[in-house]
Amino acid sequence: MMKWQSLHIDREHKEPPFSLRAHRSPEGEKMKSVACFLVLVFATEIQSLDFLVAGIPEVPDELLDLEMDGFVAKSTLRDRRYQRSTSNGDNSAESITGDDNVILHSYKVQSTITSRLANTMVRAKVENTARHPQNLVFDVQIPKGAFIHNFTMNVNGITFTSSVQEKSAARSRYAQARAKGKTAGILRSNALDMENFKAELNVPGGTKVQFEIHYQELIRRKLSSYEHLIPLQPGRLAKHLEVDVRIIEPQGISFVHVPNALGDHFADITTMSKGEKKAHVSFKPTVAQQRKCPTCSATAVDGNFVVTYDVNRDSKAGELEIFNGYFIHYFAPENLDPLPKNILFVIDVSGSMWGLKMKQTVEAMKTILGDLRSDDQFSVLDFNHNVRCWRDSLVQASPSQTEAAKKYIEGIHPNGGTNINDALLRAIFILNEANNMKMLDPNSVSMIVLVSDGDPTVGELKLPTIQKNVKKNIRDDISLFCLGIGFDVDYDFLKRLAHENNGMAHRIFGNQDTSSQMKKFYNQVSTPLLKNLEFNYQQGVSDVTHNSFQNYFGGSEILVAGKVDADKAQHLESVISATASNAQLVLETLADVEGLDEFLSKDAHADPKFTEKLWAYLTINQLMAERNLAPTAALKRNITKAILQMSLDHHIVTPYTAMLIESPNGDEMMLADSPQDRKRACCPGTLAVGHPKPDASIPPWAKPSSRTMDPSSLLMGPTAAAIHVGPLVIGQAPTDNSIPSWVQPTTKPVGLAAVMGPSISAIPAASLHLGQPKPDNSTTSLGQSSKSPGDPAGSRIHSVDNDPHFIINLPRQQKDICFNIDSRPGAILNLVSDAESGVTVNGQLIGAKKTVNNKLKTYFGEIGFSFENKGLKVKVSTEDITLKDGSSSISLSWSDTGSLIRRRLRISVKKDSNVTITVDGQMTFMVLLHRVWKKHPVNVDFLGIYIPPTNNFSSSVHGLIGQFTLEPNVLIYNERPSHVPGKSEATMEVKGLKLTVTRGLQKDYRLNRVLGTDVQCWFVHNNGKGFLDGSYTDYLVPTLYSYLKPL
Repeated sequence: MMKWQSLHIDREHKEPPFSLRAHRSPEGEKMKSVACFLVLVFATEIQSLDFLVAGIPEVPDELLDLEMDGFVAKSTLRDRRYQRSTSNGDNSAESITGDDNVILHSYKVQSTITSRLANTMVRAKVENTARHPQNLVFDVQIPKGAFIHNFTMNVNGITFTSSVQEKSAARSRYAQARAKGKTAGILRSNALDMENFKAELNVPGGTKVQFEIHYQELIRRKLSSYEHLIPLQPGRLAKHLEVDVRIIEPQGISFVHVPNALGDHFADITTMSKGEKKAHVSFKPTVAQQRKCPTCSATAVDGNFVVTYDVNRDSKAGELEIFNGYFIHYFAPENLDPLPKNILFVIDVSGSMWGLKMKQTVEAMKTILGDLRSDDQFSVLDFNHNVRCWRDSLVQASPSQTEAAKKYIEGIHPNGGTNINDALLRAIFILNEANNMKMLDPNSVSMIVLVSDGDPTVGELKLPTIQKNVKKNIRDDISLFCLGIGFDVDYDFLKRLAHENNGMAHRIFGNQDTSSQMKKFYNQVSTPLLKNLEFNYQQGVSDVTHNSFQNYFGGSEILVAGKVDADKAQHLESVISATASNAQLVLETLADVEGLDEFLSKDAHADPKFTEKLWAYLTINQLMAERNLAPTAALKRNITKAILQMSLDHHIVTPYTAMLIESPNGDEMMLADSPQDRKRACCPGTLAVGHPKPDASIPPWAKPSSRTMDPSSLLMGPTAAAIHVGPLVIGQAPTDNSIPSWVQPTTKPVGLAAVMGPSISAIPAASLHLGQPKPDNSTTSLGQSSKSPGDPAGSRIHSVDNDPHFIINLPRQQKDICFNIDSRPGAILNLVSDAESGVTVNGQLIGAKKTVNNKLKTYFGEIGFSFENKGLKVKVSTEDITLKDGSSSISLSWSDTGSLIRRRLRISVKKDSNVTITVDGQMTFMVLLHRVWKKHPVNVDFLGIYIPPTNNFSSSVHGLIGQFTLEPNVLIYNERPSHVPGKSEATMEVKGLKLTVTRGLQKDYRLNRVLGTDVQCWFVHNNGKGFLDGSYTDYLVPTLYSYLKPL
């Protein structure tokens, strides 16, 4: 707020994130000088600031009329005295002038988000209308993790510009300026986080100043949405106040929401418009709307302006965005079953937690414990100078156990000191012992959640030693999450502790609702969906950021970035492997290198360098984290050089650079120095992994037991996933035979048995090689096809496709027999029923949108596979592919390319094309997806299925397709012209019957899903009567997973 105050700020006094203040010069001081100094504070909490200001320039003898970016300074010289300028035609100017005679002409925040990268500009135009010099302070809060990349000041038409330089070089220039008697200002801050930017000028009466700062930040996804937070605390009424936010998301925007974070006072002032990929939010309160009350001179604008949104997610494999030689991979899959958790809550119950903090912590913990899932395991540790365990080992999160834990927490009474070292080592010991005893599900996620409000005061006190002890004892698959409460906690230490051990840290200040903040933090990590994630990219990419991740939590997002050579490739392919609930996922995606060019080039607000900036942002943060863990001084120096070079290349302020602000002639210079951390000596971050730990700091019980973990236990148990092993070569055909060759035939599959709609074709797969030309099998005699020398067996497959046409191939006799099945929508047809092998395959029919020529065509809309011996079921529909394992399920979208493995059953999806199911390497099924125009008046999306006759079914297999595993003897003779011109008919003897069959063509759609490939066959009329065992109605079953009753 606007008031007289000193320039000294300590940690007990909190400044608003932005303020404009006036500090009056001593009475009678002559106005012959302008003092300028810049304050740059990167702080979680503002601490004491010390200023060094030297050299004061002379003020010009006369002041000219000046115009500065939209407002005019009209200070004139009368009798050698300054007279305050007045506004014309706007009565509000006088009404917003405070007692300090300072006017905030305008305060504008303009933020543009391009694919999660927010570029924000804050600009304030202020005027000292007093007759005496005053200090004008520009104080802006910068979101944690943001990078400042530009700052300018305009003082009565004189523009001060900034440059980012290596720290020592900037300090040298600053020292030279001081030595030459030039104006030089410097601020040093004893803080680490980059959060506050402050600039202060002492200016004479009538002076107008414009401050402008630019920063960029990555908007992180939390709890299923992106939250863009803009601190908005101008401290006084503004003649023109505006917040303008634009969102450009090529992936598509699912929703935009502007919560009323500033309070009900500003309800209905914000305007918002949203399109498919763009949105605009505007907040422009008038002076009257800014006032706390109609007669108040104080502003009600005091808080955060918040915009939340999310993007469309059609693909589990994520979104690849490529532009200007860089790519960003956004990965945030949904609709996955959570992985079970092994979680230990480690709670500080020292004396400093007494009172409201402990009460709110207990309240939050009761809610958190109630949210645990039945397959989670947990325990609770509380510590002061000692460590207590509610249970000495993990217990299942049953209702009775969670209720008992709640009662235990309610009985906690804070007292004593803080022994963080022993508490963490005890938690690690419990998890390690559970793992050694094989009590943990191989697909579970292990984590420790530490809640503390202060530094260690008992036991091991050296923070680096605690870090080393934790790092040496904790397993790589355990994540440590740290929650710091209050102003006294060493948050830097907690951040290091978490980041070194696959976790993250969060801070709750004493003036915030501890309970709700704790629950919100826990919710971010409460739902692990994937673990052991690896992102791989084809050749032609370089400088890829971190591409291996321990866990993925629901509602969050993983980002990977890199450079891509557009001259070498037109597309970029990615392959993601990860462990899901009881399964192994392999997801693929393909993106056009120039796919975003047209969209972004047409948008004037989009940042054309967003991919490069995001890559730099991720890379610099990654390098700083690596520097903290560097085991040698030499490696640390090399990483520092890399950070410095990137900081200079991209003009951003980091701990290794400084920002110089200079006047045009260089007479005035200010140095925005990087922060100096008082506590940095205790936490150098040079963790020497593997060095002997001090025995005094490791309790005897923390030493691991002599039992060793059997590596094979990772694949033991009924829920263990069968993980495919072998080299992954991006951009080449798979070499592990997981996708059979018959799935994608070559250009001339004449002689195939294909099933389109309700028709079937049988063709052996052994001779069909993916990516190799297939010889032409042309018919040379009645019912027989010749075999090319290179293809002794021909390509054979049973199939059902289209409306539905069956093609059955008889490989021994080299004949293809076709028939149709005409049934009603909703009917379920059994295709394969093999009770001995525990396999059944059924297809459910759907109808066209309307009849044509008094006939309603039917197609397969769903196909169900049941593998009884594995306890697994697979449902393939036109919407998605679902694997069911008892009560749990996992789905893959047709918009993904990827695979899923469970108990040696592999599901491989090719985006918008087909899905292949392979069982133990001995049975294979392929389902083809047919998409039609959504507005087509008749047609609907449908499925086709292709089954090779080489599948290892038992001798008792049956079904519309299964019965032909044992090939019947077929004799075709007496070919003759039919009543249909251009077609011939013949007599077929099969199963002791004589049938009249017609020569015709059916389609195999594996190679061309639109036009298909012609397959010549002999067509059996009347729903295959005579060729099938019994009638087609005998193959109707009640459910999608039912076996066929014996005929």
